[in-house]
Amino acid sequence: MAEKHPPLVLASASPRRLALLRQAGYEPDLVEAADIDEAALPKELPRELARRLASEKARAVARRRPAAWILAADTVVACGRRILPKPAAEADARDCLSFLSGRRHRVFGSIHVIDPAGNGRARDIVTSVAFKRLTRDEIEDYVAGGEWRDKAGGYAIQGRAGAFVRFLGGSYFNVVGLPLYETVTLLEGMGFRRPGDRGVG
Repeated sequence: MAEKHPPLVLASASPRRLALLRQAGYEPDLVEAADIDEAALPKELPRELARRLASEKARAVARRRPAAWILAADTVVACGRRILPKPAAEADARDCLSFLSGRRHRVFGSIHVIDPAGNGRARDIVTSVAFKRLTRDEIEDYVAGGEWRDKAGGYAIQGRAGAFVRFLGGSYFNVVGLPLYETVTLLEGMGFRRPGDRGVG
């Protein structure tokens, strides 16, 4: 009988994170949303928010799935200290794009892994993104297309908004939702092995 290894749980409801994890060659045994309050605390900085939310997501799912590998991530889009929301309505998406037009902003990502013994480690990633100056028609067309829904900052770089980006410094996949290099190196560094090559964990 094959040895049973602890399951890998992706603590996320994001289809983008699942697709990216699969792209890296990792198939989670379970996908389970953490269902936490993602509101920023008073005076909380963007990097701190991303780090705290990734940690809280991982710990929330770990309590329900003990003795498993837990992978959680969070993405925060900010310009200076201003944290941009995940727009809830077209007007919010329009405001985000108007604010980002012609500006450079940063995407703060954080990943948090908890191993089956309950040990946790985190990794923070920052990507710099600059948008071209957007016309009113470009903003209206993008908002009408609906890609902004459930996207931090109101845009999806892997979609039509990719044409707005005149500069990107750092991890592209961090902007999409899961930095692949950092995720794989964190998992492997903690001893996780994929089926077929899991010598540990």
